[in-house]
Parts: sequence; structure tokens; C-alpha cells
Amino acid sequence: MHNDVTRRTFLAALSASAAGVLTGGLQRILAAVPEARDSTFELGGDLLVNRLGFGAMRLTGEGIWGWPPDRESAKKVLRRAVELGVNFIDTADAYGPETNELLIAEALYPYPKGLVIATKGGNTRPGPGQWVQDGRPEYLSQAVDKSLKRLKLDRIDLYQLHRIDRKVRVEESLGALKAAQDAGKIRHVGLSEVTVAEIERAKKVVPIVSIQNRYNVTDRDSEAALNYCEKEKMGFIPWAPIGGGGTRSLSKAGNALEAEAKRLNVSVVQLALAWLLQKSPVMLPIPGTSSLAHLEENMAAEKLQLTADEWKRIEALAARA
Repeated sequence: MHNDVTRRTFLAALSASAAGVLTGGLQRILAAVPEARDSTFELGGDLLVNRLGFGAMRLTGEGIWGWPPDRESAKKVLRRAVELGVNFIDTADAYGPETNELLIAEALYPYPKGLVIATKGGNTRPGPGQWVQDGRPEYLSQAVDKSLKRLKLDRIDLYQLHRIDRKVRVEESLGALKAAQDAGKIRHVGLSEVTVAEIERAKKVVPIVSIQNRYNVTDRDSEAALNYCEKEKMGFIPWAPIGGGGTRSLSKAGNALEAEAKRLNVSVVQLALAWLLQKSPVMLPIPGTSSLAHLEENMAAEKLQLTADEWKRIEALAARA
């Protein structure tokens, strides 16, 4: 009886297309709902988030520039993500620029209780596909105020320095964020694309609760940062959790994990997300998509628990990728 109820609940959370991907492996996934793996994480010690979040960057135009081609559809994706249990959404003022934050407010304000919106500042956008760091304290102070206004928030739960600006001492950049935190505009501060040494240097200025670095099953250059976060109980937010766009995408045909995913009757994307969730209790993947079907598929990965043998096979395949 319990399995039947679980199956009905799970299927209700899937679109027809996602259910099609999972049909063969559905029974196995349902039987393997993890008990030992915690599906939540306490960010900064006081923000309880579901570990599988949503990255909103793809809800923009080409080159991460301007509004998405179908604005109403993009808003539906955001609303459906929340319906499926997402309460951690990652964005940045540079996405659009500005349009991504505005879109989140359009779709979700007034925000449901417990929704954590993480944004970033410190990257400017001269044009489509172009990114230029600006870590001047006066710029970041203004950026915080503008993000608050666009998101219709009194306080931003997690504000991340998008990139360290090598032209500005990081102590100055973070000093502006500490001032904003002291003023009640920011609850917590995070960093993006940093080394362990840079994290430790930053922590001398302001408490750091999360790191957002590129990381996935076939790209582990940030392993040291992940290990540090685990030791320090900091959130680790892997961007490009399924490889990002282009040739490195794990959703491309012929990638190293394709055979194993087929053997398990799941998609490669689901396998990659399940691996991340199982890899570390501080891992907070934020897969992004503009497709409702892909969203449903991504969220179904939360139910997949890998056995020891499956883990070994994936590790061996990833090592050869």
C-alpha cells in the first residue's frame, strides 16, 4: 500500500515526457529513496533549504542577454519549480542583465514562506556573452540596493560576490558586502569561483556561508574547495552541475555516462544530479532549464540513490571522460 501511494505521488510530480524517460527505471528509483542521505541543508546555520535547487540563469535571452524569448513560459518554469519542492533559487544581477531578478519577482512575489533567493553582484555586462568584473566597493553597495529593489526584498538571504575583481583588493569588495550585512540588507555572504586560500582570506573580513564553483561528475577541479566546505559546514553550490552548454554538456549524445544511465533506465542528467547529491551532504546543485519537461526530469533525480557498485562504475567512467 505504501509503495502504491509513493508511486502515485511520484508520478504526479512528473510531466508526461519525464515519465517517459523514467518508465523503465521508475520502480527501481522508488525502491531506492535514500534514508541516510539528508535531502536538506541548513545554509548559514539558519536557512533550511532543499538541496536540489534551481539555477535561473537560462531564463534569459541568447548570450544570457535580455528577456527570455517566451516570458510567460519562463514564469511557469519558476512557479513549477517551487511546486516541485524547490526553495533555493540562484540568480545574479548580471543575468540579463537585471531581467532575471525582475522575472523571479514577477513570477513568485509575494514569495512563499521559506523560499531562499540567492543573487550575485560584481560582474557587469557590456554585451551578450560578455562579462567584466567590477569589485569596487561603491559599485557593490549600489548593486545590493538595486537587487533588493528588483527582487522586492527587504533583505537578501544570500548575496554572493560573483567573481573576485583582480583590480580591487578583495578586502575592499567584501568590506562593502559586510557593510550591507551590518545594515540588514544581506543575511549571508557567499563567494563564486574561488580557491581555498581565497576563501580563508575572505573569512577574515566577513563570515562566508557558501561557495559557488564549477563542478560536476566529469569536472572536479574544485575538489579542494568542496572538501573545505564539507569540513567547515559551508554550502557548496556547483554551477554547470550537468556540464553546462556546448561540448561539455552531459546531456549530449555519446558522453561517458550514457551506457550506465541506459542500464539504470534513467537519463544521464538524472544520473549526474544524483551523483552530486550523494557525493557530499553540503552539495547544493542548481540545475537550470527553460523547459518544463526538463525541470520535471531534473527534480526526479532527487529520488535516485546509487548503490556502491553503481558508484564505482560511474567513477571509472568519469575518470576516462
